[in-house]
Amino acid sequence: MMTSTFGTTVKVSIFGESHAPKIGCTIEGLPAGFTVNLAALKAFLQRRSPSHPWDTPRKEVDDPKFISGISAKGTLDGSLLTAELPNNNVQPQDYTDTKLVPRPGHADFSAWAKWRESYKQTGGGHFSARLTAPLCIAGGIALQILHAQGITIAAHVLKIKDINDTPFELVDNSVEANKLLTLQINQLLQAAPQELPFLDAQAGEKTRTLLTQLRSEKNTVGGIIECVATGVPAGIGCPHFHGLENTISAAVFGVPAVKAIEFGSGMNVANLLGSENNDAYEVRNGAVVPTTNHAGGVLGGISTGAPIWFRCALKPISSIGLPQNSVNLQTMKSEQLVVQGRHDITAVLRAVPCIESAFALALLDTLYSWPSEQNGHDND
Repeated sequence: MMTSTFGTTVKVSIFGESHAPKIGCTIEGLPAGFTVNLAALKAFLQRRSPSHPWDTPRKEVDDPKFISGISAKGTLDGSLLTAELPNNNVQPQDYTDTKLVPRPGHADFSAWAKWRESYKQTGGGHFSARLTAPLCIAGGIALQILHAQGITIAAHVLKIKDINDTPFELVDNSVEANKLLTLQINQLLQAAPQELPFLDAQAGEKTRTLLTQLRSEKNTVGGIIECVATGVPAGIGCPHFHGLENTISAAVFGVPAVKAIEFGSGMNVANLLGSENNDAYEVRNGAVVPTTNHAGGVLGGISTGAPIWFRCALKPISSIGLPQNSVNLQTMKSEQLVVQGRHDITAVLRAVPCIESAFALALLDTLYSWPSEQNGHDND
């Protein structure tokens, strides 16, 4: 049994495999009458596409074909939206050896442990990062719907190996800090699709050098992505199991290679006193707002009105061009493996729009499933 569906009201299902004829997604719960900017959606998908020497040499034209739920001009009709992408550049023969010898770091062994020979994958199969393309179709649409409601999402690479980018201005929630954050977000959103997602140009140049070196060494690297949403109203979400952090985390872990996530000051709160960690309140333009944002915009699973922000860590790409020890699942004997195929040196750069997509889908679903109920309690 397998399921690849996310959401309570806005439900997204992803289908296909990395070397199957096609991949795609279905989305239900989208608002009828909203018009998707199809050109902007295509530009968003280009941010995920490989375009640098350290990216996979596999090239696919990710121009979605919509089967249902949307008109030729991009207007949603409220029914189930179905989008497909063809897989034209496939090389399943590269993975003949891995059918019996699982690649370290991949889901080959865990999939075999669950389904044995009934799951016949080539490449990453349904676990492949190729499936983030339909995720970005769904997420790209969600981003546009949220933007129309005054909510903006942006992300950048915060760290890759020992290279650090300028962090978002987030702990301080003052008017001045919010202005700087807006400038940072605009810088990222106005960048060309092929530009590296850094705020500091020097961090980008150092990353180019690092990835070029790792490519020659046949090795890979992970990193940290920082993501933020502004304009989220206070009062959306739900305590306990459907809280904002829970929902966002579930969506973000749907992006292959993600291994950790932290909100606000995250793990560092263990080093703070209560007097340092608590976000005080003030009235600003007639609304109650936190003056700082250690909480990351969420308390009790519900939004505070401050920017919602998190960082997630991605592991290095598991496919490296160096000999690795594994076992033959048929003979149950040790065997050395050198992974074939076409792979990235890092997932972090191309994963930025994928993380934005997961975040957008989680926020949109929360907004529709657990909205603020402040207008329903006039008689309390």
